[in-house]
Amino acid sequence: MFSRRHFLGRGGAIAAAVSAAAVSKVALAALPEPVLQTRPDTMPPLLPPNGQAYNPVVTLNGWTLPWRMNQGVKEFHLVAEPVVREMAPGFKAHLWGYNGQSPGPTIEVVEGDRVRIFVSNKLPEHTSVHWHGQRLPNGMDGVNGLTQPGIQPGKTFVYEFVARRPGTFMYHPHADEMTQMAMGMMGLWITHPKLDKGAKHPLIDEVDRDFCFLLNAYDIEPGAATPKIMTMLDFNLWSWNSRIFPGIAPLVVGLNDRVRIRVGNLTMTNHPIHLHGHEFTVTGTDGGPTPKGSRWPEVTTDIAVGQMRQVDFIANEEGDWAFHCHKSHHTMNAMGHDVPTLIGVDHRDVVRRITQLVPDYMVMGERGMADMAEMEMPLPDNTVPMMTGDGPFGSVEMGGMFSLLKVRKGQPRGDYKDPGWYQHPPGTVAYEWTGALAEPARFKAEGVAATQPITRPARDVEVQVRKPGGASRGHAGH
Repeated sequence: MFSRRHFLGRGGAIAAAVSAAAVSKVALAALPEPVLQTRPDTMPPLLPPNGQAYNPVVTLNGWTLPWRMNQGVKEFHLVAEPVVREMAPGFKAHLWGYNGQSPGPTIEVVEGDRVRIFVSNKLPEHTSVHWHGQRLPNGMDGVNGLTQPGIQPGKTFVYEFVARRPGTFMYHPHADEMTQMAMGMMGLWITHPKLDKGAKHPLIDEVDRDFCFLLNAYDIEPGAATPKIMTMLDFNLWSWNSRIFPGIAPLVVGLNDRVRIRVGNLTMTNHPIHLHGHEFTVTGTDGGPTPKGSRWPEVTTDIAVGQMRQVDFIANEEGDWAFHCHKSHHTMNAMGHDVPTLIGVDHRDVVRRITQLVPDYMVMGERGMADMAEMEMPLPDNTVPMMTGDGPFGSVEMGGMFSLLKVRKGQPRGDYKDPGWYQHPPGTVAYEWTGALAEPARFKAEGVAATQPITRPARDVEVQVRKPGGASRGHAGH
C-alpha cells in the first residue's frame, strides 16, 4: 500500500510532490504529513517537480521519499516505526524501519540544497538519525548522547543542513545501534551534482539508468518473524534492501544503456559484489567521485562494512546476467550452520532401518546440496527454501544476495518492468554432447616426463655448520 497522505498532495502519482507555491501559509508552518509505502515492489523513479532537473535513481524493491519546498528549503518527514517487510513471497519479517518499510525510503537532493528532515519516533525506545558520510554541523550528526539527546518515543526532532557534496550516502540510527540496525533501520541518501544548464560534471558521467540498494543481514529462525538482535556474524539471511532471492527485483536495462549501480553495506562483514557478462569501473566511494586516472575495469568489487561503492558500465551484452555477492553462503537462505558434511557417506543401511519406522524418510546431502532445491520438502510457516528460484532451464539453486541484470534490445527508456526470460539465439546455449568422446591429446604424451628427475647422490651428504668463534665477536664476520 502506498499512502499519499502527504499534505501537499493534490492526488495523482508519487511524482506529483508539488512546489511551495501551491501550499498555504498555514500548511507551511505545519509538520509535513509523512508519506508511507508498504509494497515491496521497485517503484518508478521520482522525477524532481521543482529545482534543478536530474536523472533520479531507482531503488531496488524500494522508493524515493517525496518532499515539499518551504521558502527555499526541501522538507522531508521520516517516521521511525515497527514495520512488516515481505522478504520474499510467503516470508514476512517483523522489523523496524522508516515510513512503512525497511530499509526506509531513499532521499534525493541536489548539491547545495538546504534540507530539513523531520524525524518522528514511533518506536518503543529512543532513537536518532546519523547522516552517514555527510559534511554537516557537528550538532546535526545524529550521535545519541554526544551531539544530541535521543529522540524519545512520541517526539519529533528536526535536522537541517546543506547538502555540500555529491555522492552516495546512507542514514541509520546512532542510538542502541546494535538493536536498531539489526532490526533493519537504515536508508539511502543520494546527492546529485549541481550543474548549470547544459554543463557536465568532470568526474560524474551522465547515465541512462541509475540503481541503488543497501546490503543488510538478519538472523531469523525458520518459522519465526523477528530477528535475533544479539547475533554478531552467524546470520542466516543475507539480503539486498531487506529482500532475498527470489524476492529481489531484477535490474532491467536497455542494450547499450549507460548504467550506474550504487551499493551501501550496513552488514557486519564485507561483500565482494560480482557482475556476470560485463566489466565496470568504480566511479564513486564514501568520499565522493573517484579521479578518472584511478579507475580500471573490474567484474567484482569488495564493499567493506560501512562503505558505499558506485560502479558504472555499458550494458552491451544482451541476456539475463547473474549479479550477486561472491561469498557462496551469502547466496543461500535460512541456512543451518551445524549440519555435518555427508558427501560420500553410504547411508543405505541406515536408510533401510529408518524407513521401517518412518516410511517417507529421505536422506539428503550425500551427493551434495542440490537435493535441497530439487525435492521441494515441506517447510515451516513463514520461511523460504535454502536454495531456490526457477529459471528457464530448471532451479537456479540460489538465495540471499542474488539478482539478475536483464539487458534487452529495444527496452524503452524509463521502462523497468521485467521483460521475462531472455530468448537465446540458436546455437548459443551450452548443450549435452552425445557423440563419441575423442581421446585427449595429453594421453599421447603421458609416457614422457615434462622435467628430468633430480639425480640423488650415491650417499647421503651431511651438512656441516660452522658457528662464529669467540663470544665477544657477536655477529661479526657474517
